[in-house]
Amino acid sequence: MVILLVGAIAVLYALDLAGNRPGVTELAPAEVREYRGEQLSSIADFRENSIRGPQYVNASTYTLTIDGQVENRKEYSYDALIERFPHYRKVVTLYCVEGWDVTILWEGVRVNGLLLEAGVKPGANTVIFYAEDGYSSSLPLTYIEDRDILLAYAMNDVTLPAERGFPFELVAEDRWGYKWVK
Repeated sequence: MVILLVGAIAVLYALDLAGNRPGVTELAPAEVREYRGEQLSSIADFRENSIRGPQYVNASTYTLTIDGQVENRKEYSYDALIERFPHYRKVVTLYCVEGWDVTILWEGVRVNGLLLEAGVKPGANTVIFYAEDGYSSSLPLTYIEDRDILLAYAMNDVTLPAERGFPFELVAEDRWGYKWVK
């Protein structure tokens, strides 16, 4: 994945594809359905509507890059990103323009933390996110700075499956689902 600040724009771009970890036996996830008294939707309550279907990204070769209008270009592996930055949890409802919604406990790292470490240059005002399947969307930089916007790696205490955007989904609270880039 790449976060690129170009001119007045930041870009988040997924670079890697495919694969499962050899020698790892996958167990059924233990999904949390209630958090602090609030009922949560299931991770299965989403409709699959990505432009090229689920992307199977290999965590061991995945890279997130922050580049463009930043002082310091940054690259993180999946594990380094998870280990380096503080983890945050938040219940947020995703509303889809197709008429459905889900309320999920999201866990991830703050996008603003990533941008702060890279050092956003003056004049940058937009963050563009590119997904592995070619989808892209943008948000104002002030929206990222003024809220605790997460780059989520888990939902309801379950690591994001490919169908939900593994390795990360942008939790663009207060925005329609098409802004929630996987």
